[in-house]
Amino acid sequence: MKNSTLLSSTKNDWLGNIRGDILAGLVVALALIPEAIAFSIIAGVDPKVGLYASFCIAVVIAFTGGRPGMISAATGAMALLMVTLVKEHGLEYLLAATLLTGIFQICAGFLKLGSLMRFVSRSVVTGFVNALAILIFMAQLPELIDVTWHVYAMTAAGLGIIYLFPLIPVLGKALPSPLICILSMTAVAIYLGLDIRTVSDMGELPDTLPIFLWPDVPLTLETLTIVFPYALALAIVGLLESMMTASIVDDLTDTNSDKNRECKGQGVANIGAGLMGGMAGCAMIGQSVINIKSGGRGRLSTLIAGVLLLIMVVFLDEWIGLIPMAALVAVMIMVSIGTFSWSSLIDLKKSPLSSNIVMISTVVVVVFTHNLALGVLVGVLLAALFFANKIGRYMAVNSIAGEQDSTRTYKVIGQVFFASSEQFIEQFDFKEVLEQVTIDVTDAHFWDITAVAALDKVVLKFRREGAVVDVIGMNEASATIVDGFGIHDKPEKVEQMLM
Repeated sequence: MKNSTLLSSTKNDWLGNIRGDILAGLVVALALIPEAIAFSIIAGVDPKVGLYASFCIAVVIAFTGGRPGMISAATGAMALLMVTLVKEHGLEYLLAATLLTGIFQICAGFLKLGSLMRFVSRSVVTGFVNALAILIFMAQLPELIDVTWHVYAMTAAGLGIIYLFPLIPVLGKALPSPLICILSMTAVAIYLGLDIRTVSDMGELPDTLPIFLWPDVPLTLETLTIVFPYALALAIVGLLESMMTASIVDDLTDTNSDKNRECKGQGVANIGAGLMGGMAGCAMIGQSVINIKSGGRGRLSTLIAGVLLLIMVVFLDEWIGLIPMAALVAVMIMVSIGTFSWSSLIDLKKSPLSSNIVMISTVVVVVFTHNLALGVLVGVLLAALFFANKIGRYMAVNSIAGEQDSTRTYKVIGQVFFASSEQFIEQFDFKEVLEQVTIDVTDAHFWDITAVAALDKVVLKFRREGAVVDVIGMNEASATIVDGFGIHDKPEKVEQMLM
């Protein structure tokens, strides 16, 4: 039964949407070319390094990835981390760092670090998405500054085709509008002989297939010292962007993905890229959105994108070089508009202030630093702090006088941890003269050593005032951490502390 389900799932991933996947893969392949070249330039390497990487990563991840329909290739976020390494040590060390990046990511998959995505709040994901949408749009601005009116006309016409073509009965649903935009704008530019920037102006396209290439670096501790920090940073940023993109594609397609398999898949893909002379890469939110919007859903779309990319840049380079950048800019503007969560702006008024702060902080940090990992880290930390502060308020201590004046029961309700420990201590009156104090923690939970230390402090303070203290009702989980780290019920440790 299990094998039958697996076979059915695999068949659906590859053959469940053949026409849509092929057409979407073609659109993605065309959109990948200028991106891969641009990212190669950012990293300071030859354009073929980015193009070979995009081909290899897309093909490998189609088989090994955990999110069907997601596109992985060379990315700007990864390219920015390579600049210093390439400048100071050259391409060979970049290839070595790419291999090590893949190893780190495979290890992350086996350690099930992909499961950590459940700790990333919705506000952080929304901020990440909005920041990437802004960055994608900003990346198109150089193509729209100091240019002739023809470029603006072509871009506007391209956007018109993208948004209006789907309204045409039958045909509009059968063909992806971004593909029609690219083909028609290229035909118009060639027919009118427009003197505008094309793909060939981005850089020289490779004319040979990639070959197996072991990095020419000495296998020494010094080499490891050089590439280790870069590989670790690339692995973290690559996995973060891939996991976030996978979550976005999950939402767009209303399906689930295997995040831990995706970690391993990204690692295998990067090792493959490094052995084929390519740079490290990861999932691309822009191209993934293009793929989904163009009808791509399965692994076939990712495979087609990678294979067609290589075929086009190697065998059809003269034709591909004629594609006007304005057409691709129109496609990427469509991606940025479609990626941005416009509902998050509407929801600002009704969402909690803490959620708004987390979302906006994530956007600001990512946009101004161009560091996706830093933006997500800031968002996660803020979300954690707000959550801890909120949960810390749900703690109360009710004081109940006993039948005798010299006895009192304190009933603790809620969560006691680092954020609520001070509040917990402040609820007790240590100046009251008492002989018997009962602390009832039946409805409370002690989470960490800070909470245990707070309980110790309360008990020992009452004892110093001459009261007998009983702690009752502790649940098993709380008792485990209190027994391990508490001292109030261990006379020998109390004596050591007082000495």
